[in-house]
Amino acid sequence: MDFDMGKIDIAWCPGCGNFGILTALKRTLAELQIRPRDLVLVSGIGQAAKTPHYVKANFFNGLHGRALPPATLIKAVNPELTVIVTSGDGDMYGEGGNHFIHAIRRNPDITVIVHNNMVYGLTKGQASPTSQPGFVTPLQVDGVFEEPFNPLAVAVALNASFVARTSIHDLELTRRIFARAIRHKGFALVDTFTPCVSFNKVNTRHWYQEHTYVLDDNYDPRDRTAAWQKAVETGPWPLGVIYTSPPKPSFEENLPVYKTNRQPLIDRKVQWEKLAALIDSRKG
Repeated sequence: MDFDMGKIDIAWCPGCGNFGILTALKRTLAELQIRPRDLVLVSGIGQAAKTPHYVKANFFNGLHGRALPPATLIKAVNPELTVIVTSGDGDMYGEGGNHFIHAIRRNPDITVIVHNNMVYGLTKGQASPTSQPGFVTPLQVDGVFEEPFNPLAVAVALNASFVARTSIHDLELTRRIFARAIRHKGFALVDTFTPCVSFNKVNTRHWYQEHTYVLDDNYDPRDRTAAWQKAVETGPWPLGVIYTSPPKPSFEENLPVYKTNRQPLIDRKVQWEKLAALIDSRKG
């Protein structure tokens, strides 16, 4: 799963936290022994969306903010695949905000890793949905005044299947959480703090170290009330698995097409006569 990054044309700035996310992800995939043929990485547009280019796997690059619909479809067509979405905070919570909300409701069995650097890194430093109040950018010259989007609070409020946050300054914690998210059955969100060394001089690697703490072993992520309290904490920010819902069927399991036949759709033969009849019935 690993390869010599020195031979690859990397589109990230030197020192970008995305390198750490990529390292943690590749180590996790190797640990879980997921074969490249069984893995699909899905992304939209942005600096985080380039991650699939650097992993030996199947991948799908879609439109800005539109990674979750194709990821949901890919998993539905072939539930045997491991489907991982890699997205930035702008891509997932901004342009993709509506898809984010309704994917949680549908609960497809996919893992969503969000590179949260609190800025639009690819498009030269505009404020993102998670930028903090007072953050000054070339567009927000007087500083951000909007309330930051809180993805963990939204996810817990919607009873998401698995909600976690990590920070790339703790690579081992990140690897462990990635592994738990991928193994989890259902929609798994991992909001991942990562520094943008070019356009965010405030929320640096050192800043994340000073403004986060790791949940201890006594914390119970099954307690939704406690999870809500942790989700709304911002000073310092908790890291770890914030919430896991009671077991519930995934989107694929709820589809009528799998109620009596568990064979993946990708392996089934097309019934051309029925398809033609359906098309004809819609004409006129």
